[in-house]
Amino acid sequence: MTNEVKELLKQVRELVLSARKIALRGVNTLQVITNFEIGRLIVEHEQKGRKRAGYGEQIIRELSSELILEFGKGFSKSNLEYMRRFFIEYQDRMPKIAQTVSGQLSAGLEKTQTASGILSERQPTANSIQISFTLSWSHYVFLLAINDKDERRFYEIEAAQNNWSLRELKRQFNTGVYERLALSRDKKKVKELSTKGQIIERPEDLLKEPYVLEFLGLDDRAAYSEHDLESAIIDKLEHFLLELGKGFLFEARQKRFTFNSDHFYIDLVFYNRILRCYVLIDLKLGKLTHQDLGQMQMYVNYFDRHVRLKGETPTIGVILCKMKNDALVELTLPENTNVYPKRYQLYLPSKAELKRKLLEWTEEAEGREE
Repeated sequence: MTNEVKELLKQVRELVLSARKIALRGVNTLQVITNFEIGRLIVEHEQKGRKRAGYGEQIIRELSSELILEFGKGFSKSNLEYMRRFFIEYQDRMPKIAQTVSGQLSAGLEKTQTASGILSERQPTANSIQISFTLSWSHYVFLLAINDKDERRFYEIEAAQNNWSLRELKRQFNTGVYERLALSRDKKKVKELSTKGQIIERPEDLLKEPYVLEFLGLDDRAAYSEHDLESAIIDKLEHFLLELGKGFLFEARQKRFTFNSDHFYIDLVFYNRILRCYVLIDLKLGKLTHQDLGQMQMYVNYFDRHVRLKGETPTIGVILCKMKNDALVELTLPENTNVYPKRYQLYLPSKAELKRKLLEWTEEAEGREE
């Protein structure tokens, strides 16, 4: 095969693969829309039907049996119940779409005018139906299990914006990323999580606590060194970037700089393209000391004075440690510092504990406002 043909083959393959991805997204969206409409039909039938206990469940059972015979297992009783709840939970966000969608799907066709002026008929596509369903049906089934609507909306926004797979969505939920982000924000910012997702406007918006590094595979009870921790992070860099959050780019490991003939090494150096600043990370296994804080402050000062370019925002320093003393941090660091000690853990946190802490934090915030 000649080089010219190889290049042509590469371009054609990329085009075909791109087209398949676009088509798959359209199919997924159309499936979600269809399930939304099935849920609407079930709810409307129940509302017009007899008002007696168990009527809705009986209808779904009979409907499922008939649909499975014709279309297969995708219409099990549990799936139809998900569709019913999906419509109930999402109808208030899309009050004007039901009639339009129902009309297009029921007719199965929509008329469009071609360039020559001739009317033609074609199947409705996901793009032709204006609905803000951006995830797959499997994503929405998982989201429906989240009872708190603010939390559910946060995960829906973040999954869409960050293109999370269902597996990654489950991982983010299981590590309590919503609670961890909420605990580091004021009351107004917490509400924004459920309406806008994670908006990054200042250094504090990047951070969460604790950072959960269960994907590293290190046993929390086993002896491991800072080098082991650093190596594990590099080996699982893609996962670590997801845990850090939005906009992070990796630059260097053990970044060396020299000052007055002394050599210093920063464990990990990242750049955040949203805030347009360097983010330095130092790893500490034991209890955080004032020397650790002073060292990171020196790293940040060096980058601000000798590395940061005009137009970039000040450098952020993050110390990931197993234990920290908040009183020590407050006494050691100057006001308006860009150094942030944060705990990490090697096991999944208890969501119940995180929710309890968030509830306590909310009650305290409301008490201060009164």
